Amino acid sequence: MKNPPANLAQALPDTHHTSIIGDYVSLTKPRLNLLVVLTSAAGYYLGASGTPSLVNMAQAVAGTALVAGGSAVLNQVYERDTDARMRRTRLRPIPDQRVSPTEATAYGVVLSAAGLSLLAVATNWVAATLALATLALYLLVYTPMKRTSNLSTLVGAVPGALPPVIGWAASRGDIAIGGWTLFAIVFLWQIPHFMAIAWMYRDDYRSAGFPMLPVVEPDGLRTGQQALLYAAALLHVSIGPTVVGITGWAYFWLALALGVMLLVLSAQFARSRSDRSARTLFFGSIIYLPLIWAIMVLDH
Repeated sequence: MKNPPANLAQALPDTHHTSIIGDYVSLTKPRLNLLVVLTSAAGYYLGASGTPSLVNMAQAVAGTALVAGGSAVLNQVYERDTDARMRRTRLRPIPDQRVSPTEATAYGVVLSAAGLSLLAVATNWVAATLALATLALYLLVYTPMKRTSNLSTLVGAVPGALPPVIGWAASRGDIAIGGWTLFAIVFLWQIPHFMAIAWMYRDDYRSAGFPMLPVVEPDGLRTGQQALLYAAALLHVSIGPTVVGITGWAYFWLALALGVMLLVLSAQFARSRSDRSARTLFFGSIIYLPLIWAIMVLDH
């Protein structure tokens, strides 16, 4: 077969470079990072005493997203062996050998350092310190703990709940009761969400040697109980923004309705402990979080 004409070759996309870019983007877990962007932006907006500066908000959100992306990359470097044993992660760029661990490590360090530097220069030391704590907890405590204890889910929920607090602190220079209320909502939300994921992918976690709760207790009794317990706690805590003066009463009633919905889905999962009920809880939790944040912002 003859080579294509030069002008045609130039018109064709460079799939090699496109795939490399895609791999580096996927290493930052962009779907998860979208949650970081949304919650940190909402935290900044809710913490502002007046109309927030869009430039300052963008800098705070960008810094937080860079730290989150860097920690995701470094997490995958650490877990490349277990990722290779799990069906849903074996085709990630590092275990599939499309990106080397050395390259990924350098990439993750650069992203994390850039994010911390941006927060330190453009916001304040409180936000930068919280971001550093998020990075340290995620990589030095949660990531290795996943291999040894099912309590890692609770530990991992701490750095997962800090992005809105980073946004709040970047806006105000402190945390106060409002920032901790936002933290509590995201922290509690993660447990029903993660219990559903752990149940759906329990065989994968077993293959990788992760002692997740559905792996060490295959009957799923405590898995369902944990989902239900934290959904019940979330129902009460989610009305906190109205109590502390962040939102009005419209948020109060809508948050209550969303909380009841998540509680019902958690109860159904706790009772049946089926893949179907876990999947329903998973999707319900995905719907819950952006809705409650949108309502919070609109009723601020």
